[in-house]
Amino acid sequence: MLKVVGCFVDSHDFWLVGLAALTCALAATTCIELLRHARKATPRVRAVWLGVAAVAGGSGIWATHFIAMLAFEPNLPSAYAVGLTGLSLVYAIALTGLGLAIAITPALPFAPALGGAVLGLGIAAMHYTGMAAFEIAGHIRWDRALVAASLILGASFGAAALPVALAGERLKRRMTGALLLLLAICSHHFVAMGAVTIVPDPGVLMSESAIPARWLAVGVALASLAILFLAGAALTLDIRDRRQAVLERERLHSLANAAVEGLVVCRGDRIVSANDSFGTLVGFAAADLSGIPLSRFLPEAATRLALAEPADQPAETELRRADAALIPVELIMRPVTYGNQPHYAIAVRDLRARRRAEGQIEFLAHHDALTSLANRARFNQRLDQELKVAKVTGRRLAVLCLDLDRFKEVNDLFGHAAGDAMLITVAKLVSALLDKSQLMARLGGDEFAILMPCDQALAAGRLAEQILDALRNSADGAGPTIATSVGIALFPDDTDERASLLSYADTALYRAKSEGRGTYRFFEARMGAQVRERGLLEHDMRHAVARGEMHLVYQPQTDVRDGSVLGFEVLLRWQHPQRGAVPPGLFIPIAEESGAILQIGEWVLREACREAAGWPNPLTIAVNVSGLQLHAPHFAQLVHEVLFQTGLKPERLEIEITETALIRDPARAQSTLRQLKALGLRIAMDDFGTGYSSLSNLRTYPFDRIKIDGSFIRAVDGNEQAAAIVRSVLGLGRGLGLPVLAEGVETEAELGFLVSEHCDAAQGYLMGRPAAIGVFTAHTHGPEPDRDGQALVA
Repeated sequence: MLKVVGCFVDSHDFWLVGLAALTCALAATTCIELLRHARKATPRVRAVWLGVAAVAGGSGIWATHFIAMLAFEPNLPSAYAVGLTGLSLVYAIALTGLGLAIAITPALPFAPALGGAVLGLGIAAMHYTGMAAFEIAGHIRWDRALVAASLILGASFGAAALPVALAGERLKRRMTGALLLLLAICSHHFVAMGAVTIVPDPGVLMSESAIPARWLAVGVALASLAILFLAGAALTLDIRDRRQAVLERERLHSLANAAVEGLVVCRGDRIVSANDSFGTLVGFAAADLSGIPLSRFLPEAATRLALAEPADQPAETELRRADAALIPVELIMRPVTYGNQPHYAIAVRDLRARRRAEGQIEFLAHHDALTSLANRARFNQRLDQELKVAKVTGRRLAVLCLDLDRFKEVNDLFGHAAGDAMLITVAKLVSALLDKSQLMARLGGDEFAILMPCDQALAAGRLAEQILDALRNSADGAGPTIATSVGIALFPDDTDERASLLSYADTALYRAKSEGRGTYRFFEARMGAQVRERGLLEHDMRHAVARGEMHLVYQPQTDVRDGSVLGFEVLLRWQHPQRGAVPPGLFIPIAEESGAILQIGEWVLREACREAAGWPNPLTIAVNVSGLQLHAPHFAQLVHEVLFQTGLKPERLEIEITETALIRDPARAQSTLRQLKALGLRIAMDDFGTGYSSLSNLRTYPFDRIKIDGSFIRAVDGNEQAAAIVRSVLGLGRGLGLPVLAEGVETEAELGFLVSEHCDAAQGYLMGRPAAIGVFTAHTHGPEPDRDGQALVA
């Protein structure tokens, strides 16, 4: 009697036993790797890879068994039945495939363990079918306890092998799973072989169809070659998958690092991967973040909130850096599958720049960008609030409007940078005088307003005096002097409406300016009537030309030596249908302030040139041009067009300007005057002796004549100071080669003085009052004068 366990050493070839163990290890590793590859494949391709894994695993199990059987040497004739041997291979492949398919079925509970158990039972089915195919000259008896033990060992190790192998990507887990599958195969085989007892019986004959052991070796060799081939394929796939996985990880890592936002992949509260931007946010290297709890950087409550939000819905929270500093962030979460496991991908957006921008936008929405004072919108909002409080409490509310005196001249003379610096200085000086209940705002340009809750009107007056004193004392001698005027309106004394309160304060400011500047005025009811009157006058003036209410009059300019008429000064008059004759001193300043002078001045120029072009005598006309006209774009082209359309010769037209018209933009004024000179016109400096009277202007600009202001001519025969000024101007004209014309001559004595001082020309009531051109027909249509004259527009 032969007992397999008892004669294990004597009855086995250890070289073949080692070969069986190697084949089993190779088959187990191949089966595990192919199974993992099948799980990653698409459903259609997965069945193919499961079949390959079943063939590799089943063939390996079958080859292991029969190599071990070839290693068994019972010293008795033996062979193998063909049918059962083939059936054992079918069982091995089929049940192995079934177990692997069950192991990767997501719908089944404990699928890997269940599939491993089926695989273990498949090993048993193959083994005992193979033993049934074993024919020997004797009888085989079984130990039932060891048979049961072999079944339990195979199923248990199989149930443990597949869950471990499929649990993760690490090589250690995969090798552990393959080792457990190896133990399932080997433990079952050798325990089952230990259950076998062979009783020799020479009378037992083997069937003629049985396969001798040497032929079985050929089959085993083929199965082993199949295993080796499939193992190579599995290894190739594994290397390719690893390389693709590495490349994919590198590509994804590069893409993640290219993102400006922080990106982090988490499983539960543990960080699996993060990009460099997230590392920079939290103050860690991105490579060191793996495994760190996310709640270390994001508060747990905020994390739960972010993860509870639907996909793509942002949630704002604070991120805690490594140095404990808090950063406002926005989280956007998406569930992802990472390594066949559910994870969360979280985008972390730094909100610091956006919060700063929002704060800046909020500030700019309610403040002036240059001075940082409240703007008009913020002032109106605060005024509405204070009016409500004042109505409830019964307190007064004062609104102070102020703007800078001659601020336009500061910009013209010193440049806009100096103007901006002056505005900033005013804002700082005045703000320093205010308390927390008061508000200063810049409404636009050089216009400011102050909101002041008060009990008495005197408090508003004292504040206005403090403002005026502070600005007067701010001069350092290096820059322009700051001067302002202030207008004050009171609630409820003057009005209980916001719009009226601002309007009344502005009206009081206008009165302060008109009464000498550098002072303050409270609103009075009669001021409002004056402002309304001025507005109505401006409205009517804009339509006066179209309605035919304006007309031209002419005043002759004569040679002081013989009294001959040289030309005419053109003067503008307005005959209002209800008001009657409106003085030029009233409507001309309004026209200049409102900009209507551009339209009116063009009409005067066209009418004067058209009229003069029809005179038989080629007398000259002089047209006064305001600063707005001189600096208007294409003014020289307009004059050229008028001359061309009317047919007036350019040398008969004289343009008169004052020095104040040159200050706004000297470069543009010089360019325009040179263009006019190129047309052949004559240019005169009007009102010389008033304003700046800069001698450098006579050298810089192409003037052809000087006109002495009439204020110096009056009583020149009896006032030594006036006479000295006139003599100086006349001498200056002779020295520069510029003819001089005296305005405002009204007496023979004044004319006699001019004759004695060799003045060139004069005009005034003595020579002729302004009148319609028809009055001067004798001059315009009479004998041709020996000399040219000139004309003027008021």
